[in-house]
Amino acid sequence: MKFKRTVFAAALWLAGVAAGMAQEWAGDIDSATVAEWSRPYEGWYYYPEPVIASDYKIAGYGDFRNFDVPMVYQLEGDGKWYMSFIGFDGKGYNTFVVESDDLVHWENPRLAMGFGAEGEFDHGGCVLGAYLYDTLAVDRARHLKHRDGLYWSLYGCYPRQGGYELRPGYEGVAVSDDGLRWRRVEKEPVLSVFQSDVRRWESDCIYQPWLVEHEGTYYNFYNAAEGGQEQSGLALSNDLVHWVRYPFNPVVGNRRGEWDENFASDPKVYRDGDHWTMLYFGVSWARGGACIMAAFSRDLVHWTANPKPLYVPGGHPTGLDKEHAHKVSLVYNGENDTYYMFYCACGNRGRTIGLLTSRKIAE
Repeated sequence: MKFKRTVFAAALWLAGVAAGMAQEWAGDIDSATVAEWSRPYEGWYYYPEPVIASDYKIAGYGDFRNFDVPMVYQLEGDGKWYMSFIGFDGKGYNTFVVESDDLVHWENPRLAMGFGAEGEFDHGGCVLGAYLYDTLAVDRARHLKHRDGLYWSLYGCYPRQGGYELRPGYEGVAVSDDGLRWRRVEKEPVLSVFQSDVRRWESDCIYQPWLVEHEGTYYNFYNAAEGGQEQSGLALSNDLVHWVRYPFNPVVGNRRGEWDENFASDPKVYRDGDHWTMLYFGVSWARGGACIMAAFSRDLVHWTANPKPLYVPGGHPTGLDKEHAHKVSLVYNGENDTYYMFYCACGNRGRTIGLLTSRKIAE
């Protein structure tokens, strides 16, 4: 398997060099196009209440609070919507899943993936959400995809219990029989700061992945930290288990004086017509808390970010997100031709999961 990884890495390196040469010729996406491609993700309507409150009750897991990292999906042949999210109990993270008929009211919470065994790289908890979908087209249903008879997801995780996002952080790979309850596949992390191809920008901690399948290759977009800075990079695989880093990471980095000068994190990538749209969160401590931003690409490798946020914290009239607005999950509901953007909203109600919609919906 080591030989397979080495050969694949060499092939990807050459592909990256070729793509870099193409970038010199093609140039960045012009500002007018960036503005045009951003327009569908501006002008949101507020749902007045959190869809998952900071004190949401989960039977048997009463110590878990402050919910985060929402991700909405569907299962083929099942009319329900499902949302996974994490909770924190003062020690670490568990991922839970709830279900809904209308994308607003969520019920039947249950554990999706809990703490790893003591001494393992995911003992501090597992953060699901980088699922393998049948399509990432922005205006299509978001169904999980079977591969070898199973559902697949990458996940972020932490090595020990006792705090919030304890470094160094890892990424693992998990599978599920039913799309609801998940289990780890590999004994070792698929990405870590201890691998030979790690680079300085990601040398202190690796966080949450996002999975894209395109033309026979898997793309893992992930954020990572060096010191107090976070940026987003890319790793590639042909089997979901063995990954090599793109040699020109980060693909979306910090920009001095901009809204993402300290954090350019938690990338979520969707296919939007003839291009790719990345929603991520930016932080500039000089400007305020986390905000929702967008970047665009024609090839999944070279990205041009919009300097203007799509959404800044403090917009919600009740103060729900007056501190931070970040970590989004975007889904399209064809029944009412509406985009639903779930996000982690931090404000006067604690750490909750809020909802923005492209059209006003009934409360």
